[in-house]
Amino acid sequence: MDGERKTVILTGASRGIGHATVKRFSEAGWRIVTCSREAVPEECKRDPNWSHHLTADLSVAAELDRFIAESLAILGAGPLHALVNNAAHSPKTAFKERLGCLNGDVEGWREVFELNVFAPLALARGFAQVLHRGQGSIVNITSIAGHAIHPFASSAYSTSKAALSALTRELAVEFAALGVRVNAVAPGEIETAMIGPEYDALIPRIPMHRLGRPEEVAAAVFQLCGADFGYVTGTEIFVTGGQHLY
Repeated sequence: MDGERKTVILTGASRGIGHATVKRFSEAGWRIVTCSREAVPEECKRDPNWSHHLTADLSVAAELDRFIAESLAILGAGPLHALVNNAAHSPKTAFKERLGCLNGDVEGWREVFELNVFAPLALARGFAQVLHRGQGSIVNITSIAGHAIHPFASSAYSTSKAALSALTRELAVEFAALGVRVNAVAPGEIETAMIGPEYDALIPRIPMHRLGRPEEVAAAVFQLCGADFGYVTGTEIFVTGGQHLY
């Protein structure tokens, strides 16, 4: 740590990539403020660096506004050094059918975009001043599905992640004037609770011939928030084992 203790705000923290990312920042001594729809696991409450967890559904405008207000109150006059927009929604059917453009409820698309696109935009705007104060970084978690048709991800999810990639570039240009860098990490097939046995069929399409680990995504997120990447903005790093090359 160089000088002051750093603070990260991370959404979607209760499991998977979000939970692994919290652990990575905690190992480096960062103070951590998180948000998810669920409470954090009991064992995580013993982490002294994980100082605040706020339960909120960021797809609901009132809860999103409340999360921003409560987080700003936690920060007080202090800076924010990193914002990680990880919370996302990927709708599924009960019978494993892929939700494309012709099936499924259009209202479901709106729900996906509220959480996957509009919430990261609102959080970036809401924390712009404290990020400027900390000369911090924003990292958006996108997806390989935002760059190619995916056999399992819904069309709404894939389209929202493509929009988040574009939003990352737009934010990078505008936030550069604030001294804030904005990048994205696009995971491929990562071993989380969302991955089922059907994903084994995708392994032959991955040059490294294995699924990724949440810790590997977390490491990329962490590095983007550090001084070694101080001249990197508007970039999307693919953590896919090379799958995005096909």
